[in-house]
Amino acid sequence: MAVVIRAEGLSKRYRLGTGSAELDNLREAFVRGLRPWTWRRREDRAGGDWFWALHDVSFDVEQGDVVAIIGPNGAGKSTLLKILSRITDPTDGTVTVRGRLSSLLEVGTGFHPELTGRENVYLNGAVLGMRKAEIAARFDEIVAFADLAAFLDTPVKRYSSGMYVRLAFAVAAHLEPEILVVDEVLAVGDVAFQRKCLGKMGEVSREGRTVLFVSHNMPAVEHLCRSGLVFQRGRLAYRGAVRDAVDHYVRAATGGAADAGSHVVDLAGAATRKPGAPALLRRLELFTADGVPLDGGLAVGAPFEARVGLVLERPTVGLELVLRFDTLLGQRILVANSAFDPAFACDERTGAQTVICEIPSLTLTPGDYRVRVALNLGGVEVDAVDDAARVSVVPADFYGSGRLPRTGTFVLPQRWRVDRA
Repeated sequence: MAVVIRAEGLSKRYRLGTGSAELDNLREAFVRGLRPWTWRRREDRAGGDWFWALHDVSFDVEQGDVVAIIGPNGAGKSTLLKILSRITDPTDGTVTVRGRLSSLLEVGTGFHPELTGRENVYLNGAVLGMRKAEIAARFDEIVAFADLAAFLDTPVKRYSSGMYVRLAFAVAAHLEPEILVVDEVLAVGDVAFQRKCLGKMGEVSREGRTVLFVSHNMPAVEHLCRSGLVFQRGRLAYRGAVRDAVDHYVRAATGGAADAGSHVVDLAGAATRKPGAPALLRRLELFTADGVPLDGGLAVGAPFEARVGLVLERPTVGLELVLRFDTLLGQRILVANSAFDPAFACDERTGAQTVICEIPSLTLTPGDYRVRVALNLGGVEVDAVDDAARVSVVPADFYGSGRLPRTGTFVLPQRWRVDRA
């Protein structure tokens, strides 16, 4: 495929504080020129620290690719998009964009507050390089997508932020740009509109156009994008398939991969204990097949066993032990509860106990998972430890075909056949 975006050694720096030795646009140059001479001289003498928003970033984006740009706040994502959209110039390096690029970076970008929604559609289209006839041909489709027909002749200064975004995205997505750039601004919209936008971006990509998507919504990123760029402190830290990119970002944001140390976890002094809970949960041990200690990764579909040591301070009935598996982003994936097993003995108990959970085949897809341990007595959670342990599920030939799902949460046994018509 043809390369439509090429960045080579791209860097952008700013001076911290009120002054800047590098002028981004005419407005800033004009304002700086109006400042008193003594003020400007004092700023220049004061110097200041330089901050590299981007530093030596190089990458290519091919036509038709859907690329996630992810990373923590301040990593340089928005600066990159502003350079691609020609809002600001790079300090060093070059960027080449082949094709018409439409960007939605901030609420209200490209809109004039005194003009109506109808007028702003034509204004925004003209800014994107569209002829009036082209805009008119798509006008009804834009209005229907934004669902703002009743407010079309109202000045946009009276729009809510959500209405701004709905109209802006509708214009940006329907005027057939070769490259569509969308920042986290979609988070302003409601759930139904976000779903509609994701669907539209998927449609745009299927038509062979290119999409750059910046978001902190990792499920949406994995659903929509095929590849990912991960930024850390202004540098390109990782580039690859979107799931690998998300894993890289999440691991960096949550303290790394699953702990490959001892399979024994001391829960007595856990810092992540439920606030105010008595320390009844004391110990967690993890094993795989045939009681082998789980000191590394667990193969997809391998047996999993957890042994939880606890202390009951008084005679107790109705004991329940709960193990919860979450992604590193906190999405709940699997809950194992002793109450699900009708053979589990719930008679009166006191003192030290060991509760064992056996899962014959843990069929989670490859990735890192947090394990939460909780103790319920009489149907009430009395003690719990979040992020008690981490389990790293690693690829294995679960199906015997050498293949695993690229997306999803579980692998499940399945059989296929073809019947004669």
